[in-house]
Amino acid sequence: MNKLMGTAPRHPGLWVDVTEADMYSSQTIRTLQTVTQGESELGQLCSQLASLSQQGRWIVLISPPHIGYKHMLANAGVRMDRILLVHTKDEVETLWAMEKALTSGTSSAVITWTSSLDARDSRRLEIVAKSARALGVVIEDVNTHSPEKHHLINPTSPSATSNFAGFH
Repeated sequence: MNKLMGTAPRHPGLWVDVTEADMYSSQTIRTLQTVTQGESELGQLCSQLASLSQQGRWIVLISPPHIGYKHMLANAGVRMDRILLVHTKDEVETLWAMEKALTSGTSSAVITWTSSLDARDSRRLEIVAKSARALGVVIEDVNTHSPEKHHLINPTSPSATSNFAGFH
């Protein structure tokens, strides 16, 4: 005779720690603007990526430039067997890959390098942020922005980082 005792949930999907579930529901996608192809920005994220790589899920790098990121991540203690490289052919494919990686549940962080985000792309990321299950970072190269956008962007200003989860 099998008797269930106690008030513990009986379905494995409900055995998730509440703090972990809360962590997923409050994810944001940050946009960092760079003039160094994201080298210094990735360096600032390395310690966080090292701890995220210990979770056993993927750290997804989408279209990274050749900035020596492999050595940088390895030296920071990131598990290199948890790095997934995705190379895309254009901006549309880049955003699609980011969206899928963020919402799949198999990634702990998704970092995307892109030339620029227009209003439509930014809105798309706002929507994705609501269902993101991983840390999302977009590294935007300000050197590739069109001339009419240069006067709007100051990469050293505190407003250079966008928190897409805050928009509704």
